[in-house]
Amino acid sequence: MGVNFLKPYRFALISAAYISFFTTIITAGITYFMSNFSWLFIIIFSISNFLFSFFISQYRTERFIYKKVKNIYDDVTLLESSSFRNQPITTDMSALKKEVQQFATDKKLEIEGLKIREEYRREFLGNISHELKTPLFTVQGYLSTLIEGGMKDKTVRKKYLERAEKGVERLIYIVQDLDMISKLEIGDLNLEIAPFNIVKLVQNAFDLLEMKASKKDIILMFDRKYSKPIMVMGDQEKIEQALINLIVNSIKYGKLQGTTEVSIEELTESKVIVRITDNGEGIEQHHIPRLFERFYRVNKSGSRNEGGSGLGLSIVKHIIEVHDQKIYVESKFGVGSEFSFTLEKQ
Repeated sequence: MGVNFLKPYRFALISAAYISFFTTIITAGITYFMSNFSWLFIIIFSISNFLFSFFISQYRTERFIYKKVKNIYDDVTLLESSSFRNQPITTDMSALKKEVQQFATDKKLEIEGLKIREEYRREFLGNISHELKTPLFTVQGYLSTLIEGGMKDKTVRKKYLERAEKGVERLIYIVQDLDMISKLEIGDLNLEIAPFNIVKLVQNAFDLLEMKASKKDIILMFDRKYSKPIMVMGDQEKIEQALINLIVNSIKYGKLQGTTEVSIEELTESKVIVRITDNGEGIEQHHIPRLFERFYRVNKSGSRNEGGSGLGLSIVKHIIEVHDQKIYVESKFGVGSEFSFTLEKQ
């Protein structure tokens, strides 16, 4: 650390004033009683004493206190504090105290942030290992059964190979989603921005998911009839994926004979908002801040039984944000949920 010593003179000035004041009083008293009193002598003595005391006090401060203060700066610099690295060293104790307190506060916040990230990392690794090991063990179990004699029975062989294939498809699905979310997070996904009709895109999503919804007798519907196209700007393929993920999510957590309703509303002169509303089981409020985390599940056992990679909502969030748009969620437990996102109008 290069020495850049900031010299405060307040301490030396006050010390010199005290010393010169008391010594001048004493000297004036002595000369008065010795009948040798002279104002000129007292003034010269006072000024000389003040200057001498000031330089001695300042020298002593720089000589001795500075070394200890410098050690404090050197110690905190070892902690890689950029706020201390380039600042001048000061022997002003109040200024130093403020700097050290600010340093301690910044470090505390940094440590708390690191703890949160570490906890997230551990949870993420636990989640991903669970997501991967389930289909892996499934495939391994079926293949082991076939190797140990199941191949001889054609019925068993076909059934187990089909189940093993489903396990492999689940693994591929998870890996593909992980690859996409990684690209989204590092900004390595090229968007093809072009105008498209969001009403038609929603209808296409309904057509694709009609069979899935019918298994739970859920109706996919618009809030009203849209007779005219609503043109928006974005990557049509990525927005369609986000929309499908949200509708699939509403079906997954929807109730039997329920509904999933999509509405498209004008939010501002330049934006529309797309709302996906269901009357399913809803989400408890303490889960909502974490809904878009990778692999976070509200109902861990039930969600895994429904399938999916656990990355759907996280992918939606990144797709919307990479378009510089916003995504929102509102939910009331036992009543239903609404996910919404904005899009730029053409």
